[in-house]
Amino acid sequence: MYSQSLKGNVLNERNQPLEGVYVYNASSGSHAHTNTSGYFIIDKTKRGDSIRIGLLGYTPKHLIVEDISTALKITLEEKIFQLEELVIEESLNALNTISRLDLNVTPVNSSQDVLRKVPGLFIGQHAGGGKAEQIFLRGFDVDHGTDVTIDVDGMPVNMVSHAHGQGYSDLHFVIPETIKAIDFGKGAYYADKGDFNTAGYVDFNTKDFINDNTISLSVGQFNTLRTVGMFNLLGKTKNQSAYVAVEHLESDGPFESPQNFSRLNLFGKYVKFVPGDGKFSLTASHFTSRWDASGQIPQREVDNGNISRFGAIDDTEGGDTQRTNVNVAFDKVISDRATFSSNVFYSHYDFKLFSNFTFFLEDPVNGDQIMQQEQRDIFGVNTKWHYETNLGDTPVDISTGIGFRYDVIDDVELSRTLNRQTTLENIQLGDINQTNGYSFANAAFEFGDFKLVPGLRLDYFKFLYQDQLQETYERQSKTQTILSPKLNLFYDLDYNIQLFVKSGLGFHSNDARVVVNSENKTLPRSYGVDVGTLWKPSSKMVINTALWYLFLEQEFVYVGDAGIVEPSGKTERYGIDLGLRYQFTDWLFADTDATLTKARSIDDPEGEDYIPLAPDLTIAGGLSVTNLNGFSGGIRYRYLDDRPANEDNSIVAEGYTVFDFNMNYEFKNNMTIGFAIENLFDVDWNETQFATESRLQNEANSVEEIHFTPGTPFFIKGNVSYRF
Repeated sequence: MYSQSLKGNVLNERNQPLEGVYVYNASSGSHAHTNTSGYFIIDKTKRGDSIRIGLLGYTPKHLIVEDISTALKITLEEKIFQLEELVIEESLNALNTISRLDLNVTPVNSSQDVLRKVPGLFIGQHAGGGKAEQIFLRGFDVDHGTDVTIDVDGMPVNMVSHAHGQGYSDLHFVIPETIKAIDFGKGAYYADKGDFNTAGYVDFNTKDFINDNTISLSVGQFNTLRTVGMFNLLGKTKNQSAYVAVEHLESDGPFESPQNFSRLNLFGKYVKFVPGDGKFSLTASHFTSRWDASGQIPQREVDNGNISRFGAIDDTEGGDTQRTNVNVAFDKVISDRATFSSNVFYSHYDFKLFSNFTFFLEDPVNGDQIMQQEQRDIFGVNTKWHYETNLGDTPVDISTGIGFRYDVIDDVELSRTLNRQTTLENIQLGDINQTNGYSFANAAFEFGDFKLVPGLRLDYFKFLYQDQLQETYERQSKTQTILSPKLNLFYDLDYNIQLFVKSGLGFHSNDARVVVNSENKTLPRSYGVDVGTLWKPSSKMVINTALWYLFLEQEFVYVGDAGIVEPSGKTERYGIDLGLRYQFTDWLFADTDATLTKARSIDDPEGEDYIPLAPDLTIAGGLSVTNLNGFSGGIRYRYLDDRPANEDNSIVAEGYTVFDFNMNYEFKNNMTIGFAIENLFDVDWNETQFATESRLQNEANSVEEIHFTPGTPFFIKGNVSYRF
């Protein structure tokens, strides 16, 4: 009686497919989710069955099946997000579904906000706004991305064998207003994630369409000016969309030596939908940025009154960078139970950075300024097949994929320079070619309320390096493969409580300059496990918890700032994640996320085994108002505890608590005005800190102590935007 299947498509009010919609047969208990084309097929269905269709942020629908042979076409209407409508067992990934809610009630309006949307992830800027942010997650000082995989629309952000540091991830080419969704995961438990996925991954997806044209202007202290324009090119054309976005940002920052920061972003996207069949998209973007910086200043010079917190020892730091991207993506429904997706991408990237961390330690005459630069082309493709089948009475979802990435990096350089004009000495100069090919398979077996998800990933790497400073030509090379198994288990205790155990091996690659000269492992492994719950104790509250452990093998790190290789011993980290979401009313929403961590080096004696700058405790959250008689806004806070700055904890990086506030009002004529305040209570806080040995020009001996970049003081900016 229940042998038949019901097919259909779920669309929004603009006739565009909706992905991840839950389709539930209340009569038989069978269920399904829509794919990227809005298509679903649900088993065990007959005439007269009651079907529920729901997606958070849309009005759910209920219908009675009248004709099993006719495919349904269902339109959902967008509405206010309501947490009470979230049913954990109905979500493909309930925690990431909650992140959609976070993004809706507290939209991002800066490149910094983009990464702060990931629960438990902290960032720090320390080079005039143009350098990639320093990232902290789960007891890692990730530097600029070494242990977190970051993608945008399937295109990698992490830079392998980068002039400044392995995994360098500059997200400033993303215009925040174009972001549709943020997918993230902690740990290395995902077969489709490869290089740098040890502490976690973050995937950003841009909007397929915009409803209206928008022009906005923001003006603030420190000569800050930001303009954004987003323009719908095809109006309400059926099954197609195209839009362009442009962003320009200028700011001098709070520093006594102006940052002279300037950034220009251009972005365009075209999407062609074929409901029930597939989707094609073409994305192109260009980004350019230049800046000056005051660098990290020594605490002793502030304490003795020689400079202020916003002063400088060497204000000739800074740089410029640009990136051009082209990304073509294709999704295809192969059959009722199989889909195919792929994207092909190309990026051209230029980078130049001037820094001076030690002042006159190495060169008492000219100073210790260094220049790091490179030119890079990245080519790649990702493919993925998804199948739904049954093994007896057991439903199985199978995902498989293959792909590759090829980096051509010319003139990777580290040099000593003077006043950003004169090259004094080449320390490193060479060309790098790096190839990463991969394949993976992942299966999800459903046994009633249990879901067992094993996975396996295979990566192949080839590293080539030609040292241009050698008198004779020699291209050094090395290859390596690595196999990364994963095993995850989920149990729905009831419809609003999910228990899980996640486990897996991950890795991050080392810099090619390390690999070709080392007999040691070039792909240090990580071993991790999470045990946790996702619980909705009431209609308005969701709580997520996790106990986790992560072990990282010994690696050999290329220090881009010095052109040397430093061994890094085995490390372990373990801790607790806690997150809470509470919706008081349709318009008032609260959230908080905390991570408590213990991070230690295994090979070192107790008391000398601290991992520098590893966070012990982070807490972030806020209170948000959405569409209260035209008003929106909120207050956000973030807390970072004191943490060790060196191995014996004799130097401490001071923690901080910072509050931000914003408020907006939307008029009926589609104009919105508002203001935002960073560091509402004007506290003195250090955004980035390092234990550094330096020597000033008038000092006989060097000093090791905290060197820091001050966090933004009280900073207010006003904004106005108009939709048409």
